[in-house]
Amino acid sequence: MAILTSPFNFNITRNDLFYTNSNLLLFPSKPTFNSRFRHLVITSSAKPRSGTLDNEKKREFLERYGLNPDDYLPKPSSKIKRGKEQGNTGMRNNTPLEEPKPPRETHKLLQVLGGSARRKKLLSPKGMDVRPMMEVVKGAAFAILQAAGGSPQSLRPGRWLDLYSGTGSVGIEAISRGCSEAHFVEMDPWVISDVLRPNLESTGFLDVSVIHTARVETFLENADRFVGKDGAFDYISVTPPYMLVDYAVLMEQVSNSSVVGENTFILVEYPSRTDMLESYAGCVKISDRRFGRTHLAIYGPKWAQKKSK
Repeated sequence: MAILTSPFNFNITRNDLFYTNSNLLLFPSKPTFNSRFRHLVITSSAKPRSGTLDNEKKREFLERYGLNPDDYLPKPSSKIKRGKEQGNTGMRNNTPLEEPKPPRETHKLLQVLGGSARRKKLLSPKGMDVRPMMEVVKGAAFAILQAAGGSPQSLRPGRWLDLYSGTGSVGIEAISRGCSEAHFVEMDPWVISDVLRPNLESTGFLDVSVIHTARVETFLENADRFVGKDGAFDYISVTPPYMLVDYAVLMEQVSNSSVVGENTFILVEYPSRTDMLESYAGCVKISDRRFGRTHLAIYGPKWAQKKSK
């Protein structure tokens, strides 16, 4: 910065100040005595911003000459002032923060209907995050399976695969009624940790259960890796969220998977206006019942058809 000073005293009023260009302050002055000096000129080497001097530089110049900058410079607008107070936060201040989601909760509305754990209460999520099988549907399903297997009082011993297990209500019912082992396929970690596992612990079935944290499609594609060399399951329950699956595609995946054997029973819960074939992977339909908007189809080996009726 270069400054030209003057040895004279000046009486400067607000009207005496004017700007001749973007980097020049010119003070016309009225000296107290005659002088050949008529003007005090202050120049600055600062690079102008958008064609005007930076206000902070102007304030510095005026203060050096004992002048109050507020008498000569316009006051900053409220928008600029607020911007300085808030800091340079860009667009973040204009973006509303997302409200935290309320914690998910559970309640005990389900129970085991039969077998060794009969009347044991089971946890289920509040709301519609998981839609457990209705107890009237579950009771009818196991009555049909027990009759088809030749033992109305209990299930034929075997291994159960619970797809879209959620609360684990179906697989737990299977163990309670005679199955030696159950595999649960569920993709929601919270449901597994806060619902499914506590249900298995409270019924005492955790030691005879295997939990697979995976999508059903992934599990079926890699069934050999998930279940090892144990072979096909004796029972499979398919209880997906109605609106999130294509039943034709899903049942084709089940049929082509190694989880189905020649003596496998398949239990399928499906909504109205869904076409279900008469057989899948050699398993024939032995029952198809309606419970309001819910339908229940059970497939099994041909030898079980006569026993179920």
